[in-house]
Amino acid sequence: MPRPRRFLVCEPRYFDVRYAINPWMRDAAPVDHALARSQWDSLVRAYLDHGHAVEHADPVPGLPDMVFAANAAVVVGERVLGSNFHAPERRPESTAYDTWFKTAGFEVHRPESVCEGEGDLVPAGRFVLAGWGFRTSRAAHDEVQEFFGLPVVGLRLVDPYFYHLDTALFVLDDEDGGNIAYYPEAFSPGSREVLKRLYPRAVLADRDDAMAFGLNSVSDGRHVFVSPGATGLIGRLADHGYVPVPVDLSEFHKAGGGIKCCTQEIR
Repeated sequence: MPRPRRFLVCEPRYFDVRYAINPWMRDAAPVDHALARSQWDSLVRAYLDHGHAVEHADPVPGLPDMVFAANAAVVVGERVLGSNFHAPERRPESTAYDTWFKTAGFEVHRPESVCEGEGDLVPAGRFVLAGWGFRTSRAAHDEVQEFFGLPVVGLRLVDPYFYHLDTALFVLDDEDGGNIAYYPEAFSPGSREVLKRLYPRAVLADRDDAMAFGLNSVSDGRHVFVSPGATGLIGRLADHGYVPVPVDLSEFHKAGGGIKCCTQEIR
């Protein structure tokens, strides 16, 4: 069943590709800024049309990736674990987002270890699914567990195209005993076994779905805001009773991001 959500976003006023810190990025690749803004507006409109609350962080000049709000933090209740980015180019984003959360009345903790928010740390009901291998360090998993008091399940990513957990997996239903969708080959053999045991009913995506940013999706428990290019995944989601809501964020794929990357959930 759908559940109203509260999302934090940041408009792409300064979005651009000015450096290359993942396999999707090509230094100085041309960006159609008007198209990017139109696509982002469509995402926000889709959230509002489905009854979700949307709040806005102000973009900062010189921070082209600040539009990817999910990387800024993990939020559980009134507590926020901020980010400590791997790439020096993105580190100033942490201060801007920390300021937003503090102003909004949250308790904010800045991690000591490399930690990239919901990019790699996905709250899933009674625990947190935590990616590692390319960005967020395993040491950050300990910080997450100590700060939130939630068990952490470490999952090793092995394909550089899926450098963040939220490019390879998303939560369909975050109630206890919920479900996920994921691309198995993005994970190490042991991590695939963990996911099979935890989620025997998971919706599986193939590489075409994953490369179309189909796993960089947001679900409210029924509606799934998903890349229209992930046609196979869209069909499987519908077969499982979910309602796909295609939203094209293809201009943001040039920087390695999509729907979930642009969406921070405030739980």
